[in-house]
Amino acid sequence: MRQANDRRSRKKIATLAGVLGIGLLFGATGASHADDLSIHGKMYVDTTYKTNKDDGTGQKSSDTGLGTDVKRFYVTVDYKYDDVWSANFTSDIGDKGTKRYDLFVKKAYIQAKLSDAAAFRFGSADTPWIPFVEGLYGYRYLENTLIDRLKFGNSADWGVHFLGKSGMVSYAAGVVNGHGYSDPSRSKQPDLTARIAFEPVKDLTIGVGAYNGKLGQDTEVSPAEHTATRYDVVVAYNGSFRLGGEYFSADNWTAVTTVAKDSADGFSGWFSVPVGEKVEIFGRYDTANTSKDLNPDLEDTYYNAGVQLHPLKPLLVAIAYKHQEVDSGLGGKINGVGSSVAGEKGKSDELGVWAQFKW
Repeated sequence: MRQANDRRSRKKIATLAGVLGIGLLFGATGASHADDLSIHGKMYVDTTYKTNKDDGTGQKSSDTGLGTDVKRFYVTVDYKYDDVWSANFTSDIGDKGTKRYDLFVKKAYIQAKLSDAAAFRFGSADTPWIPFVEGLYGYRYLENTLIDRLKFGNSADWGVHFLGKSGMVSYAAGVVNGHGYSDPSRSKQPDLTARIAFEPVKDLTIGVGAYNGKLGQDTEVSPAEHTATRYDVVVAYNGSFRLGGEYFSADNWTAVTTVAKDSADGFSGWFSVPVGEKVEIFGRYDTANTSKDLNPDLEDTYYNAGVQLHPLKPLLVAIAYKHQEVDSGLGGKINGVGSSVAGEKGKSDELGVWAQFKW
């Protein structure tokens, strides 16, 4: 046990040293091109009161109570060599649901931008779908978008990425490892993911996306049983107000290595309306079936509502309420909400203040 702890400690120290080393390398490289080097960051923080109850057992989870949390803390170094070549390094400090803070490399890529219509990124970079929808939604600091919240995709991954825009059409694609940015290990074959979006009129976006692969789980030691697929659609208006909806359908996302097949689908709808120069009211509603074949009655319902304030240019503040309810079916939980007792429910309620600070 002590040796394992020592190995984990050495790994964290090595990771931190690597992050600092890369930052110093960027700084040294940019010394003669100071105008092309930028360092910036973003933080999500909240102070809330939360309850999470299993109706089947009558027990509340250990995260019930009042507390302050820094969900994510990003530090980004951008370096532009010329109009074609640039690089990005983004560190991500967060809990990843492990009840401890870990340091991750979220993005680390070299970009070759041939034109607005064609750019290549080599390394860990944004995947085509989740960051795209986050930009349309606008409230990532309050809650992950549907696919990210339910863990049916990764916001960044290691691989070769292509993106561009031509007129009213934008697009992105990737050949990726499949594990996500926190795990750069490879499997027998990479995954494929892509997205195309149209803006037929100003401020209206229509996008479709797809994913196909083994999620990094097809290895020589443990071959995959199935291929995971996911299809996505989003329609959003971002003008004088925001109004949008996202839908996904997935097969075998949670059953790549099992004999039994499974499927899932879900929908998320949102809005935000200005009611003053620096004030908005907003709301969102999600519904999803995450195991339609193996546990068909396992259903997730989520919604939030609140008021957003913009007191300073780098600061957004939301006073909001969140609710998640899970019908457990045969017995199951989604993001820690649900019940181990068949036919029962789990409910989570959270009220408080969420904020995003950028610099």
